[in-house]
Amino acid sequence: MVWQLRHIETQKECRPLDQSEGPTRTMTETTKTHVILLACGSFNPITKGHIQMFERARDYLHKTGRFIVIGGIVSPVHDSYGKQGLVSSRHRLIMCQLAVQNSDWIRVDPWECYQDTWQTTCSVLEHHRDLMKRVTGCILSNVNTPSMTPVTGQPQNETTQPVYQNSNVPAKPTADENANLGTVMRYEEIELRILLLCGSDLLESFCIPGLWNEADMEVIVGDFGIVVVPRDAADTDRIMNHSSILRKYKNNIMVVKDDINHPMSVVSSTKSRLALQHGDGHVVDYLSQPVIDYILKSQLYINASG
Repeated sequence: MVWQLRHIETQKECRPLDQSEGPTRTMTETTKTHVILLACGSFNPITKGHIQMFERARDYLHKTGRFIVIGGIVSPVHDSYGKQGLVSSRHRLIMCQLAVQNSDWIRVDPWECYQDTWQTTCSVLEHHRDLMKRVTGCILSNVNTPSMTPVTGQPQNETTQPVYQNSNVPAKPTADENANLGTVMRYEEIELRILLLCGSDLLESFCIPGLWNEADMEVIVGDFGIVVVPRDAADTDRIMNHSSILRKYKNNIMVVKDDINHPMSVVSSTKSRLALQHGDGHVVDYLSQPVIDYILKSQLYINASG
């Protein structure tokens, strides 16, 4: 889904902007599409591979010269999803926060976990779209999102940064400042998209008859768009050719192409849990140390049932 945000930039002196002074932001910044990457999943637990997917997707989108990634959202699934071995969202949210604590652009959003029941991927995307619609006209770095809600177990006095950040965007004027801007306003139309970030395994699941609601697929791929990080040298062209909807919206599917081999084991939460259960030292290859420490402290995944 694409919509326009109107940004406001001010001049120090109360006079019309002199075009001869040049734009305050380069043309390449204003014409590129601003992107928020959203990843949905169990994150049971979140792995290094999940974070690498964000990084690889951002790097690839930037290299195309068409996009600026301004934020990443990790949205863990609701407890009622019903997946065997799924630990409480309280634990999964904390592990996700630990995994992204050193990132200046990826954030964890608990909205999906805080709902009364399981939410479809489509509804999660629509939630964030509607949230952004409600703040149209606001500066991106000043958007308040559900991620500001403290997660159970998180210290209440810590300041949480917003999900959407863009250091190139000025601070939003106060009500008084906005009233006195007069002719010194500078408006720029910024194209913003929320894209679903996923692996090729999720893309392949679109081809399984009856697994996905076709109307939801139309919205996910047609209205929003997908960024796919291939795993284990998956043939994404073959996958897309197996689905009429994927073929129809092929131009809305961006496949990350780089020189990095992305083995499933690096992303797989299942293999991470098995490594924990068997005391396999290679678990450090799958999970960050803060996540491992939390798992051991909370005694998670210590048996086959999760």
